[in-house]
Amino acid sequence: MIVPSWLRGIAAVLALVLSPALAAQEVPPRPTPLLVAADLRDGIDLSGPWHYSIDPFRSGLASFHGEAPDIGQQRWREVDVRAAMAKDSRVLYEFDLARSPLTTLPSSWLTEAPELRHYQGLMWYQRTFAAPAARHGRYFLRFGAANYATRVYLNGQEVGRHEGGFTPFAFDVTKRLRDGENQITVGVDSEASEATVPPPVTDWENYGGITRAVRLIGVPDTYVDDAWVRLTRDGRLAVDVHLDGEQAAKRPVRLIVAALGLDRAGVTDAHGDWHLAMTAPRALVRWSPEHPRLYDVAITTGDDRWHDRIGFRTIAVRGRDILLNGKPIFLRGISMHEEELGAEPTRAMTPAAARALLTEIKDGLHGNYVRLAHYPHSEVTLRLADEMGLLVWSEVPVYWRVAWSNPDTLARARTMLAENIGRDRNRAAVVIWSVANETPVTDARNAFLRTLVADVRRLDDTRLVSAALLVERSDNAGHPVMTLADPLADVLDVMAINTYNGWYTTDRLADLPASEWHVPADKPLVFSEFGADARAGFHDPANGQKFSEEFQADYYRATLTMADTLPTLRGMSPWILKDFRSPRRQNPEFQQGWNRKGLISETGERKAAFGVLADYYAARSAR
Repeated sequence: MIVPSWLRGIAAVLALVLSPALAAQEVPPRPTPLLVAADLRDGIDLSGPWHYSIDPFRSGLASFHGEAPDIGQQRWREVDVRAAMAKDSRVLYEFDLARSPLTTLPSSWLTEAPELRHYQGLMWYQRTFAAPAARHGRYFLRFGAANYATRVYLNGQEVGRHEGGFTPFAFDVTKRLRDGENQITVGVDSEASEATVPPPVTDWENYGGITRAVRLIGVPDTYVDDAWVRLTRDGRLAVDVHLDGEQAAKRPVRLIVAALGLDRAGVTDAHGDWHLAMTAPRALVRWSPEHPRLYDVAITTGDDRWHDRIGFRTIAVRGRDILLNGKPIFLRGISMHEEELGAEPTRAMTPAAARALLTEIKDGLHGNYVRLAHYPHSEVTLRLADEMGLLVWSEVPVYWRVAWSNPDTLARARTMLAENIGRDRNRAAVVIWSVANETPVTDARNAFLRTLVADVRRLDDTRLVSAALLVERSDNAGHPVMTLADPLADVLDVMAINTYNGWYTTDRLADLPASEWHVPADKPLVFSEFGADARAGFHDPANGQKFSEEFQADYYRATLTMADTLPTLRGMSPWILKDFRSPRRQNPEFQQGWNRKGLISETGERKAAFGVLADYYAARSAR
């Protein structure tokens, strides 16, 4: 495996900051291939109708004694089941994917049929497609995401496996393609275990299935697999390119940004890497929420032309301030799950679905920031954030009950983080990488998360690092006293706290503004979460009980008044933009499987608290 320059040396960094046991671990594997900006490359879109079939006992992977499955259970086989059984009475097949029901992908199976609403396990998908008639170079099957563990077969042969529900992966199928019709079979297992990331217990719906686009992408024999073009912290323009292929070494490459009159040539090193740093052109307009300027960037080598639309900006911390392009900024945000508006969301994030949500933030709330929780969101959403001018917090699903002492779990988390950063480093919108959410403090957890922080520092030295932390609570004279004592804070750029006083506690809302906060005085703080549930249309103006729109609005008023007392607060992303599916929430009158903390309902109806936050942000933006 070729390791590019931006990954070499990470072991040395880890050795400086981690315990000897963790520092001795191998560098997280570079996703191979990375295929950065693959969504902009030409290809065949395999979205549309696929056959599907459940396999709750995973008989397609192993027989009942654990041995390999017999041919009657091998879903990936190329066989006309009906014809084979009709021809020979001794033949038995207990599947027939070619005649199984059809679904439309990308989508989750949870919304395909009522009997699948709570199905968690193995699902098989299959379809056929025609390969290009005149093929040259290499071909990859590229998945935007499939939740959670995936096996891919082409024409009866396994081509690869992937674990993780929210990051892309691709397999080289050049030698497996054939002229005419090809059969692709995909097994996707959504079931979580104590060793997976995330673990089984969450507060969101586990949408099993192929939830992002599948494409067949063709590239030359040697092509641009990775390109990272950005402004460094000191404002210089830098590019790192990695070529993949037998002729990757000592190969001419060229960087072109036509709008800036920029055309620079170079030659890759023995590893297929090229690095260039230069003074930024004077004509360059920096990306910001007010002016989200994007440039068409191209990198060419031989017959390959890689391209992307990239914004250039700097993000940094100075004392208690967050600096965008050298100027202090307050992050006026909201948290958001990857779930489209509608009564039956299925995690099919089309451009229209993403725009509907982000417009509510940008125009409705007067926001400049979104926390994409609790996992990497679709490329569609990230590209729209770039285009619309919304700063982004992006995180991996290291959440709640992670198996901190399990080295395999750590390896999975590190790979997910590398896949996330590799995919999105060219998105100007992303300003914060988060490594965890609401994790209990232990020595094993601290070592685990410090490993991830070190990985971020090596993979991307241009952005900030954070994690959504818990705080210790006590009471003094009738008001809450909140103390941030998490040792992870020492290695983070931005302190982030989830706080729900007044919702999960019995505090009177009137007492919240008097809360005491003990947090580091020399770093910026953001409230990564706060919120209260309300069922849209339920009103109780007399008593303001919980789940009423009146209570939620009053909760926001009290919490925002409290927030204004914190001198280091530099942003917030309340929980959450939209009501979202969560099986753990089962109050039959108000929830029925929905977390109701949204400022809009699942169908887009704005609640009273939406206006409270919008007015607050409008006033903030005018300061």
